[in-house]
Amino acid sequence: MIEALKDDKVINALGGRFQFTSLVQHRIRELMEGARPLVERAGRTDFEVAVQEVVEGKIAIGKPVDALSSLSQEGASDVAPADTSAAEI
Repeated sequence: MIEALKDDKVINALGGRFQFTSLVQHRIRELMEGARPLVERAGRTDFEVAVQEVVEGKIAIGKPVDALSSLSQEGASDVAPADTSAAEI
């Protein structure tokens, strides 16, 4: 997992280290609040799971296009699954 971060491809694809950190931090919070992991947990911490989800492209920064019209709804998430069409923030 950490080996994948030594190459800046993942970091650059997200728009830099700040974007990566923000995404991981947000996802850790979701996991701590009970969200289901998108990768096999296999005894890993929430941090390790969140980083693995980013490395595998399971999550990305953005919102699904359908959710753009409902931004005023409470609880709208900034993290969209990568396989949905996501608009950059």
